[in-house]
Amino acid sequence: MFKKILIANRGEIALRIIRTCKEMGVKTVAVYSTADRDSLHVRFADEAVCIGPPASKDSYLSIPNIISAAELTNADAIHPGYGFLSENAKFSAICHDYGIKFIGATAEQINGMGDKASAKETMKIAGVPTIPGSEGLLTDVKEGIKISNEIGYPVILKATAGGGGRGMRIVWNDEEFEPAWDSARQESSAAFGNDGLYLEKYVEDPRHIEIQVVGDQYGKVCHLSERDCSIQRRHQKLVEESPSPFMTPELRTRMGEAAIKGAQAVNYEGAGTVEFLVDKHRNFYFMEMNTRIQVEHPVTEEVINFDLIKEQIKVAAGIPISGKNYIPEMHAIECRINAEDPFNNFRPSPGLITHFHSPGGHGVRVDTHVYAGYQIPPNYDSMIAKLICVAQTREEAISTMERSLSEFVIEGVKTTIPFHLRLMRDPNFRAGNFTTKFMESFDLTE
Repeated sequence: MFKKILIANRGEIALRIIRTCKEMGVKTVAVYSTADRDSLHVRFADEAVCIGPPASKDSYLSIPNIISAAELTNADAIHPGYGFLSENAKFSAICHDYGIKFIGATAEQINGMGDKASAKETMKIAGVPTIPGSEGLLTDVKEGIKISNEIGYPVILKATAGGGGRGMRIVWNDEEFEPAWDSARQESSAAFGNDGLYLEKYVEDPRHIEIQVVGDQYGKVCHLSERDCSIQRRHQKLVEESPSPFMTPELRTRMGEAAIKGAQAVNYEGAGTVEFLVDKHRNFYFMEMNTRIQVEHPVTEEVINFDLIKEQIKVAAGIPISGKNYIPEMHAIECRINAEDPFNNFRPSPGLITHFHSPGGHGVRVDTHVYAGYQIPPNYDSMIAKLICVAQTREEAISTMERSLSEFVIEGVKTTIPFHLRLMRDPNFRAGNFTTKFMESFDLTE
């Protein structure tokens, strides 16, 4: 087992990893930018190293600074969390070169799944259902229009290096294709330094359901069931739950088997997530694989009583997994609490938290790094807490979440708590009647 792990991240996920390391008897090193010197992950780690100014490129994305911090503190492993360098193949490879274990996928696995066009081809060969579309990257508009007519509109253009909804355009007919093509390429080039696009049949009003997988260094892969992430805005997830209210035992078996096939196809090591679009007929199609821990991993942990961070560390240390597949025994819902104004186009609201009161009680978990007197910096993602509620049924989980949200007090900044309260009371949400388009018609007037 590792003696010391450096956490190459910040905020609630850094604190989450530190807690598990302490329980495992592993020393921890926090890294932080000057904007995060007062963050809780800095306070609770065994050691802390400042790695640069607030800008991510000069701190949390600076590979030389992070490697230097690891060498300075004699850390024998690095946990990247999510975001930042967690899916950076170069970082994974450099860690290997320096004899530091990267707690996550190998560079080859990250590269294999990071390019979405090649990932889709890999999954297709492995027998995982994929959405009809182009074979690899498109060469020009003419080819795109030809394929679109063959598979039928609507189609969606996607950036091969994309994420978070950037470089994506829905096209409904031939006339719209060229403007969408130009716009998507421009956005993709600016965001990722890569303007490559591929094309898929656009699945209207789908569910976004992902399967959690874990693979070890010996070729064994298991799945830990599903999470429904359909409540999202501009491709950014807002609420996640497990099990999905749309799931059936038969569909769970088929999707779980498909996810395992996909992970085995790249000899996957560590915790990862295979994401699918599921249409109204319960046909499912591979979308992408995230080669890291997910923001929403706590809902899986709560419904199967399993520490995914501990499993990541054990796998990285060469300990084999049991190979057991899991099904949910409880129902859990996670609300992302962001420092944003939900009634003003979710405008970010950084600033000083003047008062903070966390909810509690049976079945309530709060993952956060903030407190009264904490200054939310404007430099990073606006998520400041995750509220996870678990109960024996979905109805009870929603009731617990509604009660917990009403107890959650964060003053000094705007937060998404009022939005989540309204969502929990929405009849369609409570009935499980929602798709990825749900937020397009949701009332966000104050």
